[in-house]
Amino acid sequence: MDSQNPCEGEISLNQWKGGNSVREVRHGSRGGDLEMLGLSQKEIGDDDARLVYLNEPVKSNERYEFSGNSIRTSKYSAFSFLPRNLFRQFHRVAYIYFLIIAVLNQLPQLAVFGRGASIMPLAFVLSVTAVKDAYEDWRRHRSDRVENNRLAWVLVDDQFQQKKWKDIQVGEIIRIQTNETLPCDMVLLSTSEPTGVAYVQTVNLDGESNLKTRYAKQETLPRIPEKEMINGLIKCERPNRNIYGFQANMEIEGKRLSLGPSNILLRGCELKNTAWAIGVAVYCGRETKAMLNSSGASSKRSQLETLMNFETIILSVFLIVLCSIVSICAAVWLRRRRDELDILPFYRRKDFAHGDPKDFNYYGWGLEIFFTFLMSVIVFQIMIPISLYISMELVRVGQAYFMIRDMILYDEDSNSRFQCRSLNINEDLGQIKYVFSDKTGTLTENKMEFQRASIWGVDYSDGRTSSQNDPVQGSKIDGKILQPKMKVKVDPQLLELSRRGKDTKGAKNVHDFFLALAACNTIVPLVVDDRLDSTVKLLDYQGESPDEQALAYAAAAYGFMLTERTSGHIIISIQGERQRFNVLGLHEFDSDRKRMSVILGCPDKTVKVFVKGADTSMFSVIDRSLNTNIIHATEAHLQTYSSMGLRTLVIGIRELNNSEFEQWHLEFEAASTAIIGRAALLRKVASNVENSLTILGASAIEDKLQQGVPEAIESLRTAGIKVWVLTGDKQETAISIGYSSKLLTSKMTSIIINSNSKESSRKSLEDALVASKKLMIVSGTTHNTGPSDEAAVNPVALIIDGTSLVYILDSELEEQLFELASRCSVVLCCRVAPLQKAGIVSLVKNRTRDMTLSIGDGANDVSMIQMADVGVGISGREGQQAVMASDFAMGQFRFLVPLLLVHGHWNYQRMGYMILYNFYRNAVFVLILFWYVLFTSFSLTTAITEWSSMLYSIIYTALPTIVVGILDKDLSRRTLLKYPQLYGAGHRREAYNSKLFWLTMIDTLWQSVAVFFIPLYAYWASTIDGSSIGDLWTLAVVILVNLHLAMDIIRWSWISHAVIWGSIIATFICVIIIDSVPIFAGYWAIFHVAKTELFWLCLLAIVAAALIPRFVVKFLYQYYSPCDIQIAREAEKFGSPRESPNTKIETNPILGSPHG
Repeated sequence: MDSQNPCEGEISLNQWKGGNSVREVRHGSRGGDLEMLGLSQKEIGDDDARLVYLNEPVKSNERYEFSGNSIRTSKYSAFSFLPRNLFRQFHRVAYIYFLIIAVLNQLPQLAVFGRGASIMPLAFVLSVTAVKDAYEDWRRHRSDRVENNRLAWVLVDDQFQQKKWKDIQVGEIIRIQTNETLPCDMVLLSTSEPTGVAYVQTVNLDGESNLKTRYAKQETLPRIPEKEMINGLIKCERPNRNIYGFQANMEIEGKRLSLGPSNILLRGCELKNTAWAIGVAVYCGRETKAMLNSSGASSKRSQLETLMNFETIILSVFLIVLCSIVSICAAVWLRRRRDELDILPFYRRKDFAHGDPKDFNYYGWGLEIFFTFLMSVIVFQIMIPISLYISMELVRVGQAYFMIRDMILYDEDSNSRFQCRSLNINEDLGQIKYVFSDKTGTLTENKMEFQRASIWGVDYSDGRTSSQNDPVQGSKIDGKILQPKMKVKVDPQLLELSRRGKDTKGAKNVHDFFLALAACNTIVPLVVDDRLDSTVKLLDYQGESPDEQALAYAAAAYGFMLTERTSGHIIISIQGERQRFNVLGLHEFDSDRKRMSVILGCPDKTVKVFVKGADTSMFSVIDRSLNTNIIHATEAHLQTYSSMGLRTLVIGIRELNNSEFEQWHLEFEAASTAIIGRAALLRKVASNVENSLTILGASAIEDKLQQGVPEAIESLRTAGIKVWVLTGDKQETAISIGYSSKLLTSKMTSIIINSNSKESSRKSLEDALVASKKLMIVSGTTHNTGPSDEAAVNPVALIIDGTSLVYILDSELEEQLFELASRCSVVLCCRVAPLQKAGIVSLVKNRTRDMTLSIGDGANDVSMIQMADVGVGISGREGQQAVMASDFAMGQFRFLVPLLLVHGHWNYQRMGYMILYNFYRNAVFVLILFWYVLFTSFSLTTAITEWSSMLYSIIYTALPTIVVGILDKDLSRRTLLKYPQLYGAGHRREAYNSKLFWLTMIDTLWQSVAVFFIPLYAYWASTIDGSSIGDLWTLAVVILVNLHLAMDIIRWSWISHAVIWGSIIATFICVIIIDSVPIFAGYWAIFHVAKTELFWLCLLAIVAAALIPRFVVKFLYQYYSPCDIQIAREAEKFGSPRESPNTKIETNPILGSPHG
């Protein structure tokens, strides 16, 4: 909630009772923590502040040239695109490697391939990425151009003229019309409202659609810039990212006025329900808070890609070994034949063509060996698969497309599709071990419904919905009936009491209770038409907190309808009678006090303080010497409400006499205009007036669980995923929600840690560790199970509060907490602050290799979302900040199940296989070249043409692996959801690990032997030339790797058939074209060799010899030692898995039996 403006000037209680003063809403002590991001704790001096002279942009920019209002979100310009884009791309070490290879091939001594052909693969990859980046940046340029050329009304020569946004300067006065967007951050000077209030919508800034109030100072409110010169000086803090805080002073007409968050309008906000507003620009362009917050979340890298780098290093070592073997063998060969080098065919050192013999390009034994090594690197370069990187990018785009188009992830209530905001970590969704979840708005709907009330010790809980035809009596506006937009359950007895006025003690307490609910808030009431009934007007309560809205609607249902709010008063229709209450002061909620209060001047000339807040903070300021029985009864009711999972607030009241009001007023004036420690002073003033309260009662609001949450949590836990809930709610409420969501079960042993010091936290952790170890020992002894089974036998739940975490996090106790938490099936953290949420995620992330995921819906979840390996934002009712900071976004928590168990599983399995396949595909080709070098005197000549070598990874074999990486499905969606345990394959890294890598390399070695030696011995005694047998090897290896891929495809589609068989056909066509060009080596070779039967027999023999061993091993492994996925696949195909003691689908240890 946003703070409101403090009133200026002096006033006494007697003056107010005269009824002639119009009072402004007081600005309370909200946001102390946030203001620390600015300069709220120290005086703003000339050295650490910016000086803004009103209506004097030249003077304002004289000392410092402030940023202009032009913005730029693009990364490149026309001149900088090429160098900067190449610089960004060459951050990938593999690209630098291929650049070095291409450069080496340009040297005459090392020119193995044609110079153009050697550059082609790297140029292709760089070009594709550059085109994509250029298109994205062009869109940014176009958006920037539209934004910068928008028009605003700026005061120039004492009249408002239209000016482009990009030309606005700090110090200029700007006029904004209703529904217009603000071009810069500006301090509000005046508005069309006589009270100086302006309503703004910040949906473009933080995603919140509810209206917020901003206020102009009384000293600037009556001034009309066109007619009266406005001069003054604003001294404000330097630009910062804190959109909720602003610290400044304004000097005007010899007065120094304090400015706060309620006095500034931010760029990107829209003016609503206000005809016009005038302000002075203080931050422009890239210095505005919106632009400072526009930087995206830090780039994340998938765990699979990180592991892949290790195997890439192994392949690099293998490449060096191959090159070293060739170099050493070449050195031995040259040494043994040093006397024959002058006359040896293919290696004549002397040129005898022209009289005196001259040396060819022979550089001596040492340099020849060195050049041989470098030439080997060039020939074997595709051992490091450059195409893999771009293939992974394309596959991730395809996977994201299908996730976005998945209608199961579409939320009808919010009309929101799944969003894939980060393409780098799709496969990480298949390896999540820990889920950290917010509660309110994530597990629950964040649709607050008033359920119960305890008023003066009486529990009113037999609710029923008020009739549609029974409007709140007597409420009319413009001759039309006024009704609240939202219906609320009402208790008949309580409704009757609320209509009695103040004739009895009980009725008076009910009156004050609902008056507190209607007044103690920052709700903005808007009157809208009823589409169904033209005789009815509806009151739409706009508030920043769903709790406030629920309480305001509840008060309206009982006849206390807030109908109007200005900066100085509110109007409440009490049982049809409009009553005006002057708002003398407002102390908004802050995280230190955990309560808010409003000081009202009532129609009977009394001054009352209404306070609402959390029970822990309220009972400390309630006068417990009065009405002891009422307090005890209310505490009992609160316990009952909390155990039901309801959110509770305690309501109190205090009447101020003349001296108390005067004392508060003086203290408040001094605090609100202070320039040193303003927030702390305002908190102190609020605490002084919020004491010796008389309890009125307590409210209970239900925040219902989202649809499917219990089933989702059970599925996640069955899948072996640990779910931790981190919430700011009180412990009892969190525990109740834990049971209703099936996070907690009756079989669990709960360990609760509530400590208020470091020593007590240490002792609690030690005791909890001892208890958990005893449970493990008992479980192991009783059931004769290993450690991995203890959680299934006797699961443990850890419940810890934020106060304990204050002493545990960032201390030596962290290790003990992690050890304890790792033994628990469930961890529930209550009353935690946003940074503590991030600390809990960091606790696990930094101490384990397991993947973490955070999910939340509010601004308080941003730090937690950004800390986790994967961040998921819920498109909820608390704005879009969580979504904007996330990697993925969706509408409901239950969508996490298909996202992880289905799409996550598919993405991980596909990407893991694709990486291994790319390693195999390139390595088998390199080994064929290597075998050939061994049979050609280590001269590094190649039978396979240079163009085929270059096109191998780009055209011949690239497309099938991309299509399979996007479309193949090892299991159906239904099976994956029915057996969540199958998700454990990602935890065990079954799709990609070192064992699979080495098995793949062994298979690769065998296949390369089959491809090379079968044609070699078949044509050993023939006169076939190198180009002809090279074409045979080219076609054989392409057919082989595509059939290898075809053996592993589970779900065939017409696209799969098209790309696999199409790639083989395309290879034949390319080879024919290359051999048809007279200037290329091997002219017409394919036509000579392909007309013989031996050619086709060799192709058949190669495929059979290379793939039959792999087929046999695969069959034996799947038959005698099948994995869970193989068993489930058989169950899909044949209806039930094979009867075998080894074919039971593995159950996660967290639960005792599989849940189907």
